[in-house]
Amino acid sequence: MRIEAASNRPGSITRRQFLGAAVAATTTLLARPSGAAGAAGGRPNVLFIAVDDLNHWVGHLGRNAQTKTPNIDRLAQMGVTFTRANCAAPVCNPSRAALMSGLRASTTGVYDNGQDWKLAIPKEQTLTTQFLKAGYNVFGAGKIYHSSDHRPGEWTEYFEKSGGGNLQLHPSAPDDGVGGIKFGPLANPDEDMPDYKVVSYGLEKLSQKHDKPFFLAIGLVKPHMPFSVPKKYFDMFPLETVQLPPYREDDLNDVPPAGIKMAKPDGDHADILKSGRWKDAVQAYLATIAFCDAQVGRLMDGFLKSAYRDNTIVCFWSDHGWHLGEKLHWRKFALWEEAARTVFIWSAPGVTKPNGVCARPVDYMSIYPTLCDLAGVPKPAHVEGHNIRPLLANPQAKWDHAAVTTFHKDNHSIRSETWRYIRYADGGEELYNHDQDPYEWTNLANDPQYAAVKAELGRSAPTINAAERPRTLGEGEKDKAGTVRKQGAVKKGKKKAKQ
Repeated sequence: MRIEAASNRPGSITRRQFLGAAVAATTTLLARPSGAAGAAGGRPNVLFIAVDDLNHWVGHLGRNAQTKTPNIDRLAQMGVTFTRANCAAPVCNPSRAALMSGLRASTTGVYDNGQDWKLAIPKEQTLTTQFLKAGYNVFGAGKIYHSSDHRPGEWTEYFEKSGGGNLQLHPSAPDDGVGGIKFGPLANPDEDMPDYKVVSYGLEKLSQKHDKPFFLAIGLVKPHMPFSVPKKYFDMFPLETVQLPPYREDDLNDVPPAGIKMAKPDGDHADILKSGRWKDAVQAYLATIAFCDAQVGRLMDGFLKSAYRDNTIVCFWSDHGWHLGEKLHWRKFALWEEAARTVFIWSAPGVTKPNGVCARPVDYMSIYPTLCDLAGVPKPAHVEGHNIRPLLANPQAKWDHAAVTTFHKDNHSIRSETWRYIRYADGGEELYNHDQDPYEWTNLANDPQYAAVKAELGRSAPTINAAERPRTLGEGEKDKAGTVRKQGAVKKGKKKAKQ
């Protein structure tokens, strides 16, 4: 049975649609000086904005008509947004370890939460180390690595006082969610939220005078679970108006066993269906995205008023996507569009122009080499991935690379402009034509006429597939249907939300 929300259309937005959606700021306000990156004041600064668990439900990407993200859309209007950006891995720990080290999960063996990235990646190889060596001050706050883990010697300063231990569910919340999917409105104001404090740290740094170029990393945790933010954000999405994402009840019928194993339809999704609260969870996710957007707005307002607005590269990325029932799956931990597609925005003085939309497929292995190039920082020899500076300068430039996402050993998703090809370790395959099937409802992998397409896409898969590293840490969040361990669950009975 096919069920589709009438107002939701996905994916490949046109330039006209993007410009129509981005209404927040004028071109005059957002214009950047021409010339080389950083020409306005010597070496450019970097504002590095990471967001946890934000899927493609932002206004300018056109996937979900209900979402309200005027500030992220405003940021997209400043430079170039990538409509086919994919994470390196659909899990917090390996996604962040890969882009911060320049090494794919298939190279390090860090495929999941619980696998200690610090044992696989020397300090000398990280992105922040290169900027420190190049004479930058490197400031960090919030979640840049999984569990906000970071090592001394790779940062000039790291803000660690974001708090969040005294958050209370609003009296209107009936409970703390459904099974492992945790959500509910909070009685607290914005100022009590850890992300608010992280942004305040960023604003403080942007207001200071710096005698050296800076790399400022601001990591926002929301919309990570629990989907618990001040109630006013829930009120922006009245429950009776909330629409479910487009889905098919039979969507797993043509998915191979390895894909069904990742979907776990008998876990979170079964619990949600039994509870009758699917719309409640969608409402909570939309509310949490809206809170995130408000914090991005605070940060961008301060940035645009700062002395550094004309000499700072802005790189905005969400670490992976998130399913809310599509393919009978919840959370990330999968290789389909909802888990792999991300929000990826760049603004580089003298390189990007306002209102750029790039439809080329890119993945997050591009971040390290591109930042090094734009800032004039030497790129270490170990770095994997492609420099996307040509696409920043000309979003329609020729591009012969696919985006690659990996989840556990030998499981890869290859995304081109038209196709997504998934190949599992046991040989199972999926192939989707996004020009005709943007929700990935029809698996074409077993159709002989597409053998050449699969062969061509398969050539982009990693040739190195390192063994899985042992699990030596708490997982933070299970990669199976179950409870959230560490990232923060709402305590039942006590009306208290732990962040």
